[in-house]
Amino acid sequence: MYNYKRAILSLFLVVFCTLISSCDANNNANYSTPETTPNNNINPIPQKEPEKSPIPTIKPFLNNSHSKPNSKKTSNVTLYTSDAQCQELIAKKVQVSAVKPMNEAIGKIFKEQNTADFSVSGYRVNKKNGIVIVDIRLSPESKRQVSSLSSCEQFALFSSIRKTLISNAQWKIKEVRFTERGEDIML
Repeated sequence: MYNYKRAILSLFLVVFCTLISSCDANNNANYSTPETTPNNNINPIPQKEPEKSPIPTIKPFLNNSHSKPNSKKTSNVTLYTSDAQCQELIAKKVQVSAVKPMNEAIGKIFKEQNTADFSVSGYRVNKKNGIVIVDIRLSPESKRQVSSLSSCEQFALFSSIRKTLISNAQWKIKEVRFTERGEDIML
């Protein structure tokens, strides 16, 4: 009787292991390896898409630039941001890339002001004769437009950028204007 139970248990283990290994073989049958794929341009294993942040990354639009994007040099600038009551701008020293410090300072302000329903996806900065035009692009996912911003939100965004640009004397800026896709933004 003992040998009979032992034989059934051994048979059960063999069947179970066979089933497990055949299931694994069936799962792998749908995916070919690069060596067995006739066209090596096909990725045999589906890749998981990276998770998207609710707030998109803000990038300056490319101008004809002759600078090195991976410069390790930094520059100290004074960044101005609004207090919680939108009554005054508070200065803080930050380090930005020495290659395009003005663009990076503006980017930091945009990033701070993005919310779940209002987000800027990019911007372009043009400076001529001491006048800077900041042209913005809203994210396609932005539920709100510039015109729907409250006076507090407009102060926090546009006044912060204007004060940051004019107050950093090394940039020699006298005036700041804002456009959206080339159209003036009336504040």
